[in-house]
Amino acid sequence: MTHGTIVAAFGRQFEVLTESGTRWRCVTRGKRNDFACGDVVEFKATSDGQGVIQSAQPRRSLLHRSDAFREKLLAANVTQILIVVATEPGFSDELISRCLCAAQDQQLSARIILNKVDIVAGLATARDRLRLFADLDYPVIEIAANQDVSALAPILTRETTILVGQSGMGKSTLTNALVPEANAATREISEVLDTGKHTTTATRLYPLACGGALLDSPGVQAFGLAHLSQQQLAAGFREFDPFLGQCRFRDCHHLNEPGCALHAAIAAGHIAERRFAHYRALSTEIDNAQRQTQGW
Repeated sequence: MTHGTIVAAFGRQFEVLTESGTRWRCVTRGKRNDFACGDVVEFKATSDGQGVIQSAQPRRSLLHRSDAFREKLLAANVTQILIVVATEPGFSDELISRCLCAAQDQQLSARIILNKVDIVAGLATARDRLRLFADLDYPVIEIAANQDVSALAPILTRETTILVGQSGMGKSTLTNALVPEANAATREISEVLDTGKHTTTATRLYPLACGGALLDSPGVQAFGLAHLSQQQLAAGFREFDPFLGQCRFRDCHHLNEPGCALHAAIAAGHIAERRFAHYRALSTEIDNAQRQTQGW
């Protein structure tokens, strides 16, 4: 048996990198498909450069997204998430909230990267939209990935970092700048649709010289959190913490119930209305997913 780390996942085929630096193309037994990029696995060689995965070591973390019927494993054993947005094309602040909830659920450090700051036309607007998160002490780091990414060096050392975000935000350009040998493909932005064309089709892991690793993931337009409970969702909004458990009714759903501590906090300016709108949208989505799963 040989040990290695999954550095790319393509359906039921995986690229595994061993400590000696050799790369293997591995498959799974039967229809098993519950491995993710970043998993440390044990595999059995079947021929030159090919093998069958036998098992995986226990994970420290698992980042995934889900709806009522499907689950997509993004990465295992990451320690931090960098949410990449840009001055153009437009980005979704709700998607940022979703990613932050996923990070909190797995106890991952989270930072927001504002890319393409050299495009000054959209810079002020992007900064204004990100103030919602900066005011909650989420670090926002500004870069132009096609010019200089040195500001990221201190936070990547000895960390296993995944880049997430919508298509067109420059994740592949950022990967190329941090890992020149990656040769990640980049394409032009579709100005007509105001969205980027997908350039990464699978999460891929790149070892870094600083001792950490970088994972580039496919661009996402949706990040479902159907696997979270309502309690886990609320815990993903750090500004809610002082008020949770303070509602008049213990089973408060934070809708129109009298004595809701979250609504009182909004009125007092302690919780931003925009963030609460994100929470309500996610809460409704999770409720609907549970009903569908249970056949209601």
